[in-house]
Amino acid sequence: METRRSSQAFRIPGHGYPEASGNILGPSGLALRDTDWWLDLLYDFLHELHVTVVRTEMSRGDIDLNQDPSGASLYPGLTTTTFCPSAMSDGVPFYEIGYEPDEAEVGRRRSTWFQPYHEALRREIDRLSTLHGTFVLYDCHSIWSVVPRLFRGELPHVSIGTNDGSSCSPELSSLVAAAFSASSYACVTDGRFTGGWITREYRVPCMGVHAIQAELACRTYMNEVNGNHPAPYSRYRAKDVKAVLKRTFEEVVRWSRG
Repeated sequence: METRRSSQAFRIPGHGYPEASGNILGPSGLALRDTDWWLDLLYDFLHELHVTVVRTEMSRGDIDLNQDPSGASLYPGLTTTTFCPSAMSDGVPFYEIGYEPDEAEVGRRRSTWFQPYHEALRREIDRLSTLHGTFVLYDCHSIWSVVPRLFRGELPHVSIGTNDGSSCSPELSSLVAAAFSASSYACVTDGRFTGGWITREYRVPCMGVHAIQAELACRTYMNEVNGNHPAPYSRYRAKDVKAVLKRTFEEVVRWSRG
């Protein structure tokens, strides 16, 4: 975890190999296809803006830190991923039959990875809220552009989630959307993705704590390919979106200070 004196927090999910990878079908790269790939490279400009960073090395192939720990669905009635997934987002199973994580294993992962991470995140929210009054939790993710099991067609380049407007100020969400819309990237707010458990759990806009999620389609910064292993980071593709992201964060920082 990297901490800096700032009124922002930025969450980067990790891409470490799942602990249970020995029982996963296919090569280990299969389990990591649902990972938020290369965000550490894409957002490496954050230190220049003195933004606080909270991150984990854990892949959501082992445990998804942005899911409700009770196991309740964030999107009732819709197909979605789970807290300790037994399959990838496209439905391909991780585990051989009989090796899926049981209740005891889910509890172990919750105490080993979920709780410490969220304790650290809560400490930073409390610390920075006390220091600055207004605080923005900007939760960053990426996803393959086409996942028929979860949604139809191709996702826009950027999907902003505010839990249907309840997790942050409308002014903030409009600012972020405008920054992307002014570029060549298609952006939608509260479409297929309206924010995960983190934006819903930590949001208190009336107390100055604003949470917003940004889901980037992988094609914006990497060459999406079929197969089990992740595509490499593309500096050529990432150049333009990285510039937009930096301008967006500059606007968010100015907004929070104002």
